[in-house]
Amino acid sequence: MRVGGPARQLITARTAEEVVDAVREADAAGTPLLVLGGGSNVVVADEGFPGTVVRIADRGVTVESADACGGVHVRVAAGEVWDDVVARAVAEGWSGIEALSGIPGSVGATPVQNVGAYGQEVAQTVAKVRTWDREEGRIRTLFAADCGFSYRHSVLKESMQVSGQFTPRYVVLEVTFALRPTGLSRPIGYADLARGLDVAVGERVPLADARAAVLEQRRRRGMVLEEGDHDTWSCGSFFTNPVLSAPEFEVLTRRAAERLGPDGPVPPQFPSAEGSVKTSAAWLIDKAGFAKGHGLPGPAALSTKHTLAITNRGQAGARDVLALAREVRVGVQEAFGVTLVNEPVLVGLAL
Repeated sequence: MRVGGPARQLITARTAEEVVDAVREADAAGTPLLVLGGGSNVVVADEGFPGTVVRIADRGVTVESADACGGVHVRVAAGEVWDDVVARAVAEGWSGIEALSGIPGSVGATPVQNVGAYGQEVAQTVAKVRTWDREEGRIRTLFAADCGFSYRHSVLKESMQVSGQFTPRYVVLEVTFALRPTGLSRPIGYADLARGLDVAVGERVPLADARAAVLEQRRRRGMVLEEGDHDTWSCGSFFTNPVLSAPEFEVLTRRAAERLGPDGPVPPQFPSAEGSVKTSAAWLIDKAGFAKGHGLPGPAALSTKHTLAITNRGQAGARDVLALAREVRVGVQEAFGVTLVNEPVLVGLAL
């Protein structure tokens, strides 16, 4: 987003051992700690970070096994660029992460918030995550069942208290993915993507076709960074899609009818965990009166391509981004009684 102040100390860790040493040293000294991957899903306060930032920059992709029966198991260092790994998987004919093409950031961040898009989540392919457990002071491997994956969440995202600072307990060092050597995508589960591919939902297509279609969808929404396009100066979707109980969704539906008319549009609903309903944050923002480009010509504005993206128009600070986020959140709350939750990590900031 190109906002935020400096770190008091920055350590670039190029091996897993350097990551562990830097984290242990900061924790032993009681120093505030921020573990940073690609930084694409972070908004830092204009005042900066008053502690140690450990930037994970280790590299390495190891194919542990690859056969038609057992599938492909690939162990990837946390500092690898995520989209480079997706591109290799597509080129090698490994299915399972092709719909996650174009997502910025590093591999280590993907299981933390269970990165997902276009009908796929990394939870579907993560086999295990090698971590540094800051609470127990040891290397610990978490298998997929240990990770507690849910919509944009995992136990890796949960926090611990260290010298008054609430920061993640686990620092991701490596992720092992279980992929399938099919050459064809997983069944296309997203309607817009299926239309772009001219196939029915549920069909499979060559991996390269799936990747190209996903990247096209992301570009149309301003979700692929282009230096001269301020619509892409964002951290992607600023709010997660609300997951509501059945009674809460009934209230939303009633308030939507009151606001938009009994014959007006109804809130979208998608399958979610048992007894809950997921709806669209973008729909709520738009129907609450915040159109694409809202905030222009201010320093921060909603993208002209996607209402879920809060963008830096070139001169914004973190305070401008948060002011717009609050305006949108309050507007949606007043219109529909739903409180939106930020998707990026806010460092030194709070909505």
